[in-house]
Amino acid sequence: MQKKDADILFEQQEWMFSYRIGGLLYRDGKLLLQREVGDDRYAIPGGHVAFGEYSQQTLARELSEETGAAVKVGRLCFMVELLWEWRKPCHQLNLFYLAQLKNPDALPKENFRVLDELGQEKHDLEFCWVDLKELSKIKLFPACLKPYLAELPDQIVHLQEKEWD
Repeated sequence: MQKKDADILFEQQEWMFSYRIGGLLYRDGKLLLQREVGDDRYAIPGGHVAFGEYSQQTLARELSEETGAAVKVGRLCFMVELLWEWRKPCHQLNLFYLAQLKNPDALPKENFRVLDELGQEKHDLEFCWVDLKELSKIKLFPACLKPYLAELPDQIVHLQEKEWD
């Protein structure tokens, strides 16, 4: 297991780079999403890859740390390159895998909250089961995933999103 401070997340003077993994967990026609309490924008649960750790290991570790549930990591579905503002301009590489709970009853069927840490920062996260029919009505980060989440493509999809001109 890698140390928390070994995340592939680094900053230069005017920009930063982030390598993040997300898990697509589906149950009863719903997708598990997370958001910071008080924020109206959702994200796919996951976290930053640590040096020396394979992306599938990261996903299993992060979901276990954040939710307490063990997952089986499935196939890679999306690779998303993001250019967005996160404290400063950020270039982020995201890999999104299909994931499955090892114990289907390991997570509550309703929304739940956890306190997560990223470096020295603590984040109060709300995990929400969002109905696939409601995905078009929510703010999702990254937004480019929305058209694909209700019916996953058979092949890996490479997407790019830029939040600034």
